[in-house]
Amino acid sequence: MKSPAQPEAGKLNTLKRILAAARQAFSEHGLAGARIDDIAHDAGVTKQLIHHYYGTKEGLFVAVLDEASDQIMSELVALDVDSLSPTQAMRQVLNHFFDQYRDDPLMGSLALEGIRYHDAHQTPRNHFLELAPRLIDKLDALLKRGAETGEFKHGLDAPLFLATAALVTTGWFTNRYSTSALTGLATYSEEGLHVWREHSVDFVLASIAATARS
Repeated sequence: MKSPAQPEAGKLNTLKRILAAARQAFSEHGLAGARIDDIAHDAGVTKQLIHHYYGTKEGLFVAVLDEASDQIMSELVALDVDSLSPTQAMRQVLNHFFDQYRDDPLMGSLALEGIRYHDAHQTPRNHFLELAPRLIDKLDALLKRGAETGEFKHGLDAPLFLATAALVTTGWFTNRYSTSALTGLATYSEEGLHVWREHSVDFVLASIAATARS
């Protein structure tokens, strides 16, 4: 006799397969080019089941974006940097911004497709907006701790810092053509990845460093 937990586990596994297949499809073909038939085939389910759980292709796309946002923000919020100096802690956070995109080849194209979608649609509140305040609070506490130790400037705005830091570090993945053309580095090369990771983090840290006293 099956326990109540078994059907629920089966459902969660099915949803996981659907979202993984959809993430691949949307990253490769965009929202317009991805096909529910192909996603269903790759996930090993029927397209009727996908429509049952997510309604429309756009509903599935929003679910994929929500899952990606949840993963990104939750990892950043959970980073344990309290034992590090403010500068070391912030460097670790900034490195993680970059590493999340570097370690997931689909993240950059999915992020671009998400930007286009949100720019063109009135979208419901999602996981990104729900989790962002927790990350902002974490960064605000870190910026204030750095100001107290004399490592960071006083009065830094945490939301503005988060937006700027995220754009600078992840721009290597969301704006590959421009960064490659301007730097002369291939955005997919190990050298390019290493150079931008170091440069972007150093650049952001320099922008918040306290001015040395003469």
